[in-house]
Amino acid sequence: MRKTGRSALQHAFAVLKTKHRTCASAPLRETFSCRILMFNSYKMNNCRIIKFNPAVVRLTASCNYLCSMSFFKTAKPFVIAGPCSAETREQVMETVEKLRALNVQLFRAGVWKPRTRPGQFEGNGEIALEWLQEARQQYKLPLTIEVAEPAHIELALKYNIDVLWVGARTTVNPFQVQHLADVLKGVDIPVMVKNPVNTDVGLWQGAIERFEKAGVKEIAAVHRGFSGYSPSGGYKNQPNWPIPIELKRRMPDLTMICDPSHITGARDRIAEVAQKAMDMHFDGLMIETHPRPDEAWSDAGQQITPQQLKEILAGLVVREEFTTDMSGAMQLEYLRQVMDSIDSEIIDLLAKRMELSEKMGAVKRACNMTAYQPARWREIVETRSERAQLHLLSKEFIVELYEKIHHESIRKQLSVLEQCNAPRVKSGND
Repeated sequence: MRKTGRSALQHAFAVLKTKHRTCASAPLRETFSCRILMFNSYKMNNCRIIKFNPAVVRLTASCNYLCSMSFFKTAKPFVIAGPCSAETREQVMETVEKLRALNVQLFRAGVWKPRTRPGQFEGNGEIALEWLQEARQQYKLPLTIEVAEPAHIELALKYNIDVLWVGARTTVNPFQVQHLADVLKGVDIPVMVKNPVNTDVGLWQGAIERFEKAGVKEIAAVHRGFSGYSPSGGYKNQPNWPIPIELKRRMPDLTMICDPSHITGARDRIAEVAQKAMDMHFDGLMIETHPRPDEAWSDAGQQITPQQLKEILAGLVVREEFTTDMSGAMQLEYLRQVMDSIDSEIIDLLAKRMELSEKMGAVKRACNMTAYQPARWREIVETRSERAQLHLLSKEFIVELYEKIHHESIRKQLSVLEQCNAPRVKSGND
């Protein structure tokens, strides 16, 4: 259940007091000012619930913090759990009952299942929404389902679903995302957007922005991994962590949730990926949970039991972005300054290397040589990899790094060669 205005304010002040102790070594003025931007309400199960959305609390001191209360920020980690599919009424009720006793904020279940190939179980449709509505009325656990068509949204709203999520196969299609966003104009409901199946951070960001422009205030991104021709590294969908990291850089206030079930495709690796997500400052987890996973009608191998979920959550090490340990904070700041200095040196050295590339391009032009020379590139890969391994740097990292450096170097040299190829324009004196 969402926080009422009073409890949300109390939570906000608790958060701000923690940050107040963290942000400076000198005592700060204990002066708070509070500005509530919006209170509204909506009907749920024929009773009116106050929704705090959003409240902004401002701390006036040596440093200012602006933090907005969010549905997805009510717990760390924010846990979403439930079966891949709502199979039967009994399965839904049993799962909700067991998850309610755990630290779960949102119950998930597939109502419509966009399967890769026809002939597989594709969900129970509207009858499953009746089961979910009954489960929420009995156990008071908020619900989320996947929607892929405007008609899905209409039914979700009819059955008072609390949160919607957009799947990876839908996110990849801007036209379909826009159709969904258009239906949600003027509707106050949180939305989660899974990453597209391909590694395109712009497409992911664009889908989120479409819902923002439609007026959706509460949005979270769900990282479920990226499809490939053949799985590698033991993953069903490659995590490709730099993609969600880049999305977070572009949208710093965005809630990030990790879906280790879809990334791994294997229940024995869910705990490992869940912990990595916590270590990378993700806000929550979406984990497929079924009372009898081996009997599941879809994605059986990546679902776990409620007991296994309890054990995974109990074993998680949840880390904070900031620390109240001033000694540790000072040490971290010193190391960051050293790193910043090294980064400046790296950039200066790269600039010098590119100057050499241009000079090499001039020599190759004079000697009528090609910019790219495969034997030289093989030598670079071999020698740099060997040197990197002496410093315990992985070959994969160095090769990927030098691929980008070599690409830019070739671009510089081609630019020099093209100067020679450009046709000479005759002047009036020729």
